[in-house]
Formats: sequence, structure tokens, C-alpha cells
Amino acid sequence: MKARLPQGYGGGPGGNMNNMLRQAQKIQEDMAKLQAELEEREYTTKAGGGAVEITITGKKVVKAITLQPEVVDPEDIEMLQDLIIAAVNEAIRNVEDVQTREMEKITGGLSMPGML
Repeated sequence: MKARLPQGYGGGPGGNMNNMLRQAQKIQEDMAKLQAELEEREYTTKAGGGAVEITITGKKVVKAITLQPEVVDPEDIEMLQDLIIAAVNEAIRNVEDVQTREMEKITGGLSMPGML
């Protein structure tokens, strides 16, 4: 008598393994498409009450830095440098947060290493 695997274990008549593989492939395709879309987006973040504005791409490339004239004080260059650093770091966090939230919509919270 030949042993049969119960349904749902890949070898049984249910073919669940094939369905799971197709679903995994679809998730990967959806994630790759979404990742490309997210990388094309631009994100704008402000720091210092709007004194410094950073525009960054989804690939984390700074596209623009806008400074309000009142923040440019030749006597206090360190404050301006700190504001720019804060704005860039906030912009990067913003991109990463948006990308994570968007990917979680596809994966249902599953970890997919190497996708971002």
C-alpha cells in the first residue's frame, strides 16, 4: 500500500504548495513594483519651524535644500549646520517610514529581507 501525504503538504491532491509558490511570487512582483514607485517619489521635510526645507527622493538622494533668509546668520553657522543635519535625517526617516508602511500593506507585516 502506497502512503499518501495529506492534503496541504505539497504532495497531496490539493496542490497547496503550488498555490503558495504563486502567492509568494505575486507578493515579490508587487513588492518590486511598489519599491520602484516609492523610489521615484519625492518627499519634503521641514526643520527649525520651517527654516530649513529638504526635498529628498525615495532613493534618499537630496534634491533640494531651501533656507529661509532669517536662518542664515554668519555669526552662528553651527546652528544652520545643525538645522540642515536635522532636516536631512528627518527626511531620511520619513522616506523609510513611508516605504515600510507601504510594503507592510503588501506583505501583511511579514519580513522580506533585502527588499528595501
